[in-house]
Amino acid sequence: MGTKVRVTPLSGAHSEAPLCYLLEVDDFRFLLDCGWTDTFDLSLLEPLASVAPTIDAVLLSYPDTLHLGALPYAVSKLGLTATMYCTLPVHHMGQMYMYDHYLSRWAVSNFDLFNLDDVDSAFVNSIQLKYSQHQALSGKGEGIVITPYASGHLLGGTIWKISKDTEEIIYAVDFNHRKERHLNGTVLETFVRPAVLITDAFNALNNQAPRRQRDQEFVDMIMKVLRADGNVLLPVESAGRVLELILHLESHWSYHRLTYPMALLTNVAHSTVEFAKSLLEWMSDSIAKSFESSRENSFLLKYLKLCHKRKEFDELQAGPKVVFASMASLEAGFARELFTEWATDSRNLVLFTERGQMGTLAKKLQAEPPPKVVKVTLSEKIPLSGDELKAYEEEQSRLKEEAKQTNMPIEDESHPSPRSTAGTGPLAINIAEPGGLVTGGAPLQHEVLIDGFSAPTNTAAPMFPYHENTSEWDEYGELINPDDYVIREAELMDYTNTQPAPAIKDAEERPDPEAEEMLLIEKPSKVVETDITVQVKCGLQYIDFEGRSDGRSIKNILAHVAPLKLVLIHGSAESTEHLRQHCLKHVCQYVYAPRIGEAVDVTSDLSAYKVRLTERLMSNVLFRKLGDYEVAWVDGEVGNQEENEILPLLPSQEPPPHKAVFVGDLRLADFKQLLATKGVQAEFAGGVLRCADAFTVRKVRTSAGNSGGSQQLVIEGPLSEDYYRLRELLYSQFYML
Repeated sequence: MGTKVRVTPLSGAHSEAPLCYLLEVDDFRFLLDCGWTDTFDLSLLEPLASVAPTIDAVLLSYPDTLHLGALPYAVSKLGLTATMYCTLPVHHMGQMYMYDHYLSRWAVSNFDLFNLDDVDSAFVNSIQLKYSQHQALSGKGEGIVITPYASGHLLGGTIWKISKDTEEIIYAVDFNHRKERHLNGTVLETFVRPAVLITDAFNALNNQAPRRQRDQEFVDMIMKVLRADGNVLLPVESAGRVLELILHLESHWSYHRLTYPMALLTNVAHSTVEFAKSLLEWMSDSIAKSFESSRENSFLLKYLKLCHKRKEFDELQAGPKVVFASMASLEAGFARELFTEWATDSRNLVLFTERGQMGTLAKKLQAEPPPKVVKVTLSEKIPLSGDELKAYEEEQSRLKEEAKQTNMPIEDESHPSPRSTAGTGPLAINIAEPGGLVTGGAPLQHEVLIDGFSAPTNTAAPMFPYHENTSEWDEYGELINPDDYVIREAELMDYTNTQPAPAIKDAEERPDPEAEEMLLIEKPSKVVETDITVQVKCGLQYIDFEGRSDGRSIKNILAHVAPLKLVLIHGSAESTEHLRQHCLKHVCQYVYAPRIGEAVDVTSDLSAYKVRLTERLMSNVLFRKLGDYEVAWVDGEVGNQEENEILPLLPSQEPPPHKAVFVGDLRLADFKQLLATKGVQAEFAGGVLRCADAFTVRKVRTSAGNSGGSQQLVIEGPLSEDYYRLRELLYSQFYML
């Protein structure tokens, strides 16, 4: 029987919502991406919540929020335990994305949807794959092979191929066919006639300007603002397209020797650039060749200042500057803060390089015409003080007392029985101290409380771990290392260690800002929100640096791939319908555009069966060597079904005649080299190969069908011994059977 394939959108269908889809291959369930928006709207995850515990594997395409933003929440709250597959850059940069999201929100609010531990836990159960690496699944997924391929757009971006039996399913979203500074283009065009192609319609209605024109407009716009003493704010994602923008401006700054300050202001700026330095093999050919030839790392940045805190950014040189700040949506992070400060100055510019997500501040500012006034809510965490701090401490003390009285009973008996101490609450254990005797010879008892201890009912007494001291002893006691107790001369001369309180007093006068920040997190604090009205006097511009193929390129690529069945996802209702109508006319006759929760069956119309080659059949097969392999014609008849749905293939009673078939690459140049080794003179003339002055060998195409026909080589000339010799050599070269 054929492989059953079903696709169900959980998010991102007929809309620009985050990407998340359920792919069922027989009984195995894949989760294709696990995205969320920067608003972290829980209602978007309702479809995912119902299927998360049943997922068998997660395939991640990109490291940004739209493709994996919901992963920490799904793992910690929704019961998602499946193994995650991704490339190494997606693993590292995905963590940077989520770290920055959490730190940006926790610094100003009581963000509790996930924490840093949840982010780490989400990426623990992951397997990193290289491009074109085949990963065979086991257990429930026996027979399924997944393979990642380069898609462009973001570092480590992936097109997934899922194969089982004769079925090939391609999941390719947000791909980019253009070669960029730090990334190669997609390899989607190398696939031909897959059974199912799942792709998006996000850019189906968009057309892009030539790259050179776009790049020049970008730098011209920035330089115009800087020369007018204005600042340029580029809201960006933490570890995504910002890498392309950084290389572009670094090159421009270096070529023109500019001195304007340029900064990357995110919570993970240093880690992002360090990861980029170590992932050169995942980048463009030009970056790899540059490193191989001159050991020059493109991400050894000379002009970009890495800033993790607002204080570091404020210490930059005064005057006009360019800053890449997170988040691109302006929903949180340093970009939101800088926007409220710079928007009121007409000399400044907010330059967007990607479209804003629905419902975000960035989306409002990109509207046509742009707004002149926007309302922004700013939040701040401040430590409690005075009556508020006193009330908080009293409340915490009261809660601790209630917990102690409720959950910490203490046994009065000196020898509690196991049954009386069993339970989930704390346990009071009496432990005798060796050698300690009280009046009457009874051992001295110490009461120890162990939270959460529950003694088994079949034990005579509670047992505790015993850690043996493995130190060596002699007749004088435990052996020591004398070097551990040597006071070095440098320590004797360091008089600062003997200075008393003044050093502490100086430290109090000059507090460490990092220590203050950590104390603020640990100390009781409250969140204060302020609604402000921002007069938008600065410039607002958008230049497309998203790194996605445009509508015309998408249509050409889909026509070349020519899938048997096409599933369209992630795009506005208008762009989805536009691309669906186009593909019905020019790509294939089966085009689906399911909605949220709508399952579409895209099982192939062809059926595949497993057959067993019997000994009777194989005993009469004649093999011919083909490179490292041997090939042969097999003519047989299918017998009755055996166990495990396997059909035996038996010898055919009357094998039908068959024509010769070329196997391999038909190249006249290879045949010419072979003739030269055999002493036969041959040369090219008019697109054919002339041999021995009387014969020509040409490449011809057979009748073309849907597949475009096949090619074969034809020898023309008089029948003679030379003709049969040439034919034999031709057969041996191209393995004609």
